[in-house]
Order: sequence, then structure tokens, then C-alpha cells
Amino acid sequence: MTPLLPMTPLLEVRDLAITFAPAARVVDGVDFRIMPGEVLGLVGESGSGKSVTLRALLRLLHGARVEGHVLWKGRDVLAMPDAELRAMRGRGMAAVFQEPTAALNPVLPIGLQIDESLAAHTDLSGAARRRRAIELLGEVGIADAARRLGAYPHELSGGQRQRAMIAIALAAGPELLLADEPTTALDVTIQDQILALLLRLVADRHMGLLLVTHDLGVVAETCDRMVVLYAGRVAEAGSVADLLRQPRHAYTDALLRSMPGEGEARTRLSPIPGMAPKLGRPLDACAFVPRCSYASPECSAHRPPMVAVEPRRLSACIAWNRLPARVAA
Repeated sequence: MTPLLPMTPLLEVRDLAITFAPAARVVDGVDFRIMPGEVLGLVGESGSGKSVTLRALLRLLHGARVEGHVLWKGRDVLAMPDAELRAMRGRGMAAVFQEPTAALNPVLPIGLQIDESLAAHTDLSGAARRRRAIELLGEVGIADAARRLGAYPHELSGGQRQRAMIAIALAAGPELLLADEPTTALDVTIQDQILALLLRLVADRHMGLLLVTHDLGVVAETCDRMVVLYAGRVAEAGSVADLLRQPRHAYTDALLRSMPGEGEARTRLSPIPGMAPKLGRPLDACAFVPRCSYASPECSAHRPPMVAVEPRRLSACIAWNRLPARVAA
């Protein structure tokens, strides 16, 4: 794949493929990179391969064959010895998972869960770790942090649980935060607060952020660049401003047309017809053909290659130059 940026990335993913037994390939040839201080959105419908891609970056997939290269500062995570991998997790890359109720340990207080990360990755004493845990809870916006250290996950609201998850992820001072749908199931006000918190942390710490989401509105507000996934493959990649203004893949165009706010008020939305293909089935053509209004016989004849259609713009769509520009709101 043609490089998007000339700088040295924190993380570079090359030709990532994920296969579950017996032969179900759910991610196929995914490439992207993340720079220090950059927010990258990994976008697509449910089932497009976003979450399994994120877990593969930390080698958290069990029962799957992961191929390709996941380069953390030039070191391949997929080939790291276990001791080096454990040291990299938390200090290098840390994750905020989709559902804090499931990700947090329900029988341990929040303070102890933060302390586990501090004990594993720092040389702080017990008293210093407690002080740092209080600082972290305050940093993520949890009031009365010293008292909250003893709270169990079920005693916190949804927004507080998500903030606690972020505090745990930040405990070791990671350089890259992986956030998997961090605002799922939160109301709009809390969602905005969590997104603002993540952006402030990126700015203050100059860390990278990989934001996995299906919400293009969230991407527009938070991300610098985006990678669009469909059926486990990259459909297109580029800056958020460019993709929202002028999509270069029919799938991105269809996603934008299905969003509220397109067209005149009180008009019907334009949903994408049909269903996404079941992951794992071998496809030698464009996977979006059955749902695409721009499809031609050539789209079904072979898998479209990923090409540079503009500077720093990549697309795997034969119809890329026939897609209309979007009208600014």
C-alpha cells in the first residue's frame, strides 16, 4: 500500500489478516499507520472487522491465526517474546474496550484495578500508587476520587465506568490508546464529555489515539484521518475532511447518504440496501457489489486493487472518479 504519511509512525499495520478455524478469514490485507498526537478513526458497519483488528494489535485474539505485520516503533508485535509483549502492553499501547461493564472486574474495587497496572509497569511504592490512582481518577473527571477508589463497578454510572476504564488504560502512561466504541450505550451528553476527554488527553500527552466506531458524526468531530473497513478489507483511507467532502469509495458514499442531515428536512433517509456479507467467505470481487448503485460487471470480475487516487488518498473502488462531492452543511 502507498504510504499515507512520510513520518515515522508509532504503529504501522501491514497486510494484516485474521483467520478463525477452520478457514474463516475475517480481516484480509488491512494496512494503516498512526502518528504521535494523531487521532485515526477505524470506521465501518458492525461486523466489518474493526474490533477484531484492534484486539489483534495487542495479540488478544485466541483461537485465531494472525498474519502480516504489526510494527510498534519498528518492532513486530506478532513476533515479540511474551515478556516484551507484556511490557509493551500498558506502557506502549493500552486499550479501552467497548463495554466497561464486561471489561471491568466486578468483584474488585476500581482503585485496585488501577493499582494492578501501576504495580506492573512502575516502581512506585504502595502509597505513591494510591496517590497516582487518585490523580488518574481526577484527570478523567471523576469527582471525590479518593472515595471512589473503593467503589465497585456496579456502584458507578455508565459514564463513570467508562472514565474508570480510561484511567486504568492511562495508568502506565501509554503512547497509543486504542478505544473500541468508547461511547456505546452512553447518552449524548456523556458521549460528548468522553470524546472531549479523549481529545484533551491526546493533546496534553501527545499520544496517538485509534478510535474504532461506526458513527461518522463522531469521526467528523474527533479524528484527523480515517480508514473505512468493509467485509474485513480497507475500502478507502485519507483525511477526514477529504473523505467527508469527497468520498472515493461507493461504500463511504453510501454511509454518508444514510446519515441524518443529508438533504432537506423531514425527508426519508437513504439506507444502504441489503446486508453486509458474512465474514469468512472467500471473495474474489468487490464485496460491496450486491449493495452498490455504481456497480459494473468489472466490479464482479476481480477484487479492485488499492490505488492512490489523490495525494494521501487511497481507494479500492473502480467507480472512485464517478462519485459525487458532498454538499457542505
